[in-house]
Amino acid sequence: MLIRKLFKFENAHIVRNCSSDRCRHSIHGHSYKVEVLLEAQALDHGQMVYDFGLMKGTIRDVIDAFDHAICFWDRDEADYIAWAKRYSQRWIAMPVSPSAEQFSRLFFVIIDAILKNTAMANGEQDVVLHSVIAHETETGYAQCFRADAYNPRMGLIALEQVIFSEQCKAEWKDPAMLDKLLRGEPFQNPTIALQVQPDPQPDLNG
Repeated sequence: MLIRKLFKFENAHIVRNCSSDRCRHSIHGHSYKVEVLLEAQALDHGQMVYDFGLMKGTIRDVIDAFDHAICFWDRDEADYIAWAKRYSQRWIAMPVSPSAEQFSRLFFVIIDAILKNTAMANGEQDVVLHSVIAHETETGYAQCFRADAYNPRMGLIALEQVIFSEQCKAEWKDPAMLDKLLRGEPFQNPTIALQVQPDPQPDLNG
């Protein structure tokens, strides 16, 4: 089963080397919508794939860091990068170009790491990230699947290469969240006191 959570943010960028003159030469912004799709073969104690409320924590914090921020390719001109850092408190340096395609891949890599590093506590089973869709406009989006996220032909994205400004990190519930993720420190989901006892799982090895 798939579930989908929609997030929104406003962001500015320049997409170097693209075919459109305006996009590759001029800073501009978009009202982004990001869909995060999770998949599981079983349901938790609340009979959900993954509680939507849990996605309002670390996952939302990461995506919200891009709101009212400027994103740039870390290989762009040094003067432009210095200007972006000087005039915007909120910026993200990316190891790839800030295109819709790369946004979807970058979000996949980060969210995938968050889920793998999260200790489940309410009977969740084999919850995995299915895909991420990054809507750049009302008519155009990019959808990233697992094979795309880790495809070296599309550019490697390592967590330590994604640099968030101090202001972006300061607005997270846990400003040290990214450092903890890089160190592999687990995130703990809340333990729930069950109000109704669930049916026992069937023995599939029967």
